Amino acid sequence: MLLAQIFAVAIFLVMFSLIITERFPKQYTTLVCGALTLLLVFVVGFGVKLGDWSHAALAVKETLNVHTIFKLGFWYTAAGEVESSGIDWGTIIFLSGMMIMVEGMAHAGFFRWLCLRLAKAVHYKVIPIFIVFMIMSAVLSMFIDSITVILFLAAVTVELSMLLKFSPVPMILAEIFCANLGGSSTMCGDPPNIIIGSKLGYSFMDFLTNTGLIAGISLVIVVIYFYFVSRKELSMTSGEVDSSKFPVPESAIKDKASFTVSCIIFACAVVLLVTHANTHLSVATIGLGIAVITLLTSVKHIPELLKKVDYQTLLFFIGLFIVVGGLEQTEILKLIAGFIEKVSGGNAYLMIAIIIWVSAFASAFIDNIPFAATMVPVIRSLAATSGVSLSTMAWALSMGTDIGGSGTPIGASANVVGTSVAAKAGHPVGWGKYCKVSAPATVIVLAISTAVIFIRYL
Repeated sequence: MLLAQIFAVAIFLVMFSLIITERFPKQYTTLVCGALTLLLVFVVGFGVKLGDWSHAALAVKETLNVHTIFKLGFWYTAAGEVESSGIDWGTIIFLSGMMIMVEGMAHAGFFRWLCLRLAKAVHYKVIPIFIVFMIMSAVLSMFIDSITVILFLAAVTVELSMLLKFSPVPMILAEIFCANLGGSSTMCGDPPNIIIGSKLGYSFMDFLTNTGLIAGISLVIVVIYFYFVSRKELSMTSGEVDSSKFPVPESAIKDKASFTVSCIIFACAVVLLVTHANTHLSVATIGLGIAVITLLTSVKHIPELLKKVDYQTLLFFIGLFIVVGGLEQTEILKLIAGFIEKVSGGNAYLMIAIIIWVSAFASAFIDNIPFAATMVPVIRSLAATSGVSLSTMAWALSMGTDIGGSGTPIGASANVVGTSVAAKAGHPVGWGKYCKVSAPATVIVLAISTAVIFIRYL
């Protein structure tokens, strides 16, 4: 086992280093490291070194996890549980389906129309737009990935800033933070939550009633915080505003029929996600169903919609799951769980604090997706040996990974996208500017999360 463990840890560390340094496209990094895990950890470590070929074959089967797709329980959860180790195909299929749905909505002009409609509703006043866009960013990110939300919201913010003569930077920074916060409140809002929910069997409502409560409390505080931090800069206009140039919301709609259909599909997706614990439809079934309906109602645009799917991210997930599977099969993750338990001395408060704050610190500098994927088996082992509820640890891990990424410009994909949009519009955002505004907000939300979890669950 020792050689296999050395290989598993070495491959994992190399993968993480390459992801952080971004020397190669991240999907190539995880796929190559995943292939090395299958070869070196399972074939060489288990088969050649130990002569245990049956163990090697079982490890490969459990890590690739393809057989679970053909089980009824994979699509309909009431039919029985399926193995949760290795590649989480439920997450892959769900993400694919949501990507296709979001591309359909974007193609119909939904996001730009919504932004302009809300701006018009508050009479194009800067401070009301600032507050409304923060709330809208959080709400949309509960159902749609935060990258898409920020991509459209930041672009409209830049457009409005040129018309209303204000700096878009404080508004974009607040929107980014609220997108990450909103994503923490549901199972489908942020990739770490999809991994946590899918691997541990938690539903949309489980997240909404637990992390959603924390996110809701935090959103109120965060809106007040960003208002006082940004109001002076937002109040400074740089010229006369020409109201005749204000965009008409309806101009964003490219095709009324497609727009109506995309709104109906989005509403169906929300209903299915909210009720999936009752209908027993898995997230894979919902994702696949939404994708099929979107494509069938947009036959003319199928090639265009499929072309815009983020295949790089899906391949990144597949490789990542294999590498983490190597750590799981060699029981490295059990050793990490044992270390955390030893450091905390079995104290539940200290254990939860470690999970939240270490997850947050790590996610501020490295991708929170691989960190969450690595930590899920760790908290499962911790719960089995420490007596602390697995769900409590899951909520702590969710808040730590989702919110920690808000602290730096590279902590989450939405941060990178939002600051890139600002930079392209002639408003570059450096580390100092970003961290000065967002790092204190991150600490505030983490403190709220810690307090709520301590009071409510321990």
